[in-house]
Amino acid sequence: MAIPLLIIVGPTASGKTRLSVEIAKHYDGEIISADSMQIYKKMDVGTAKVKEEEKQGIPHYMIDIVDPNVEFSVAEYEKMTKPIIDNIYNRGKIPIVVGGTGLYIDSLIYTMNFSDFVNNHEFRNALKNIASVYGNEYLFNKLKKIDPIVAKKLHPNDIRRVIRALEVYQFTGKTISHYQEQSSKRLNTKYNPIMIGLNYRDRNKLYKKIDNRVDEMIKNNLVDEVVNLLKIGYNKYDTSMQALGYKEFVEYLDGKITLDEAIENLKKGTRRYAKRQITWFKSYKIIKWFYIDDFSDFDELKKNIIDYLAGKLKFK
Repeated sequence: MAIPLLIIVGPTASGKTRLSVEIAKHYDGEIISADSMQIYKKMDVGTAKVKEEEKQGIPHYMIDIVDPNVEFSVAEYEKMTKPIIDNIYNRGKIPIVVGGTGLYIDSLIYTMNFSDFVNNHEFRNALKNIASVYGNEYLFNKLKKIDPIVAKKLHPNDIRRVIRALEVYQFTGKTISHYQEQSSKRLNTKYNPIMIGLNYRDRNKLYKKIDNRVDEMIKNNLVDEVVNLLKIGYNKYDTSMQALGYKEFVEYLDGKITLDEAIENLKKGTRRYAKRQITWFKSYKIIKWFYIDDFSDFDELKKNIIDYLAGKLKFK
C-alpha cells in the first residue's frame, strides 16, 4: 500500500506554515519542510523560519540541518527526507510536506535518477570564481542560452543551482531540464501524493503580504542577523548568503546601496520569486488550488481544505 503523503505548496507568504500546523493538529500529522533556505542554521529571520510557538507542539523536520557555508543538494534532501516520511507513517501519523522549493517536492514524488548527474568540484569552483569576478548575471546568461527552460525557474542569485545546471550540461551533454522532464514521467509509486496549493486570485494581495513580511523582517532585526553571520565568519559569497533576504543587506553593509534600496530590492526580488514559484507549481497535474481571497477568513479556508482531504485520503 502506498504511503499517503500530503503536500502543501504555494508562493512565499501565502500562509503555508499556519495552515500546515492546523492540518497536522487535525489529522495527527508531522511536518517536513521543503524549503531550501530553512535547512540553514542561524538564518532565521530572512528565511521566515517557523518559530517554536508557531509549531504548537507539532514535530518539524528538515529545518536547521546544515551550517550556512555548507552546500546542500536536492539529492541530499531526498536521501534524508524519505526515511523521515517512512518513520512518521510507521508510527501511525501522516507525513505532511510543506514548502515552496519545487525541486525538493519533485525529488519526493518523482523517481529522479541523480546518478546521471556528475559531480565535479573543480568545475564548480572555477564557475564560482568566474561569478565573483564577472557577477552572477554572467553565468545566468550562459545558462539562459544553454537551458532556457530551467533558467526561467531560477533567479540569477541562486548561483548554486545555476552552476549545477551548467555542470550537468558540461559533463553529460544534456540539460538539467531534460533530466527533469524524464523524471516527471516516472511517478514514485511508493507514495500516494495529495497536493494542495495556496494562492491568491488577486496577485496584488499576495504582493501586499510579501511587502508586509519584509517590513516585519526588518522590525525583527534582519540586518543584525546578516551582520552577525558575517561577524562569525560566514562569507558573503556562500550560497546561503546569496539568497533573497541576505544578498540585499550584504550589499547595503558593503556601502553599495542604501538601507531603503536594500529593502525595496528585497520586496521586488521576493515578488519575482513568488511568480516563479506559481509557474512551477502550476505544472503539477495532481494539485488542488485553494485561492485564499475566495474565503471570508482563515477558518473558512481551513474547513474547506479539511473537507477536501477527508474525501481524498484515509487518515489514521
